[in-house]
Amino acid sequence: MANEMHIPDDLFTPVEDNFKESEKIAKPSISYWKDIWRRLKENKLAMFGLIVIILLVILAIIGPYLSGYTYYEQDFSKKNLRPNSEHWFGTDTSGRDIFTRAWYGARISLFIGLMAAVIDFAMGVIYGGVSAIKGGKVDNIMMRFAEVIFAIPYLLMVILMMIVLERGIWPIIIAMTITGWIPMARLVRGQVLQLKELDYVHAASAMGAPTSWKLWKHMVPNTMGPILVNLTLTVPTAIFAEATLSFLGLGIPAPEASWGTMASDAVGSILVGNFYQLAIPALLISLTMLAFNVLGDGLRDALDPKLRK
Repeated sequence: MANEMHIPDDLFTPVEDNFKESEKIAKPSISYWKDIWRRLKENKLAMFGLIVIILLVILAIIGPYLSGYTYYEQDFSKKNLRPNSEHWFGTDTSGRDIFTRAWYGARISLFIGLMAAVIDFAMGVIYGGVSAIKGGKVDNIMMRFAEVIFAIPYLLMVILMMIVLERGIWPIIIAMTITGWIPMARLVRGQVLQLKELDYVHAASAMGAPTSWKLWKHMVPNTMGPILVNLTLTVPTAIFAEATLSFLGLGIPAPEASWGTMASDAVGSILVGNFYQLAIPALLISLTMLAFNVLGDGLRDALDPKLRK
């Protein structure tokens, strides 16, 4: 057309033919667990708890070998010594090195807490998962049985079992896990009851997937968030229960050492002014419980999909 406007060529900038750059992903994809770890690292209090737990485990492994003393070696000529350059945490009423006993006791206390948590996890996941996936009468019978057992006070059940069983590490663990698995089972049951109504579970059923496949491949992995949080809170509960039993004289037999037995042995020393003998195991118990609790809170926040950005 004669009246058509002419646009100068210098107003146009040619686009480079670079398809690779246009298809390049600006940010790398992050997996589910990497995203949880990233969000957990942003929680300073949870990372403090994780670091404390790691340090406690390391010192429980190497601590008893650092002082040059054994946890059972008695020297009455050195009893009730205050912390010094030779005995870093002092000595107890029998002249035993408290530093060595504290970290040897950490082995026993942490082992009892971790084993009780693992057994509660295994029994709770299996029992709660099977109860929820079966449903109907099976679910009612299984949960009524669990509720009857759970109605008995936890500490009373543990004390009764320790009276019946011989004193030792494994009897304590068995006594703790008789009723300790029930909260985990109820948690797993509630989660599975929600998940079994979702579309992908119905799709698996329509494709002929067996019940065990649906439970272990679809439901249990999707309940790991609440399970892990509950697991981190089970450990300090078991450690405190062991300390309570040892304090009452139903825990680890002599000459074995745990934080509870150390606290029990140190009660009499308060009257003569040796507060450090009780303060050290009490501080370690409190620090361990604090570390696991703040780590559990951090995991709960990191695993919460509502808080995910």
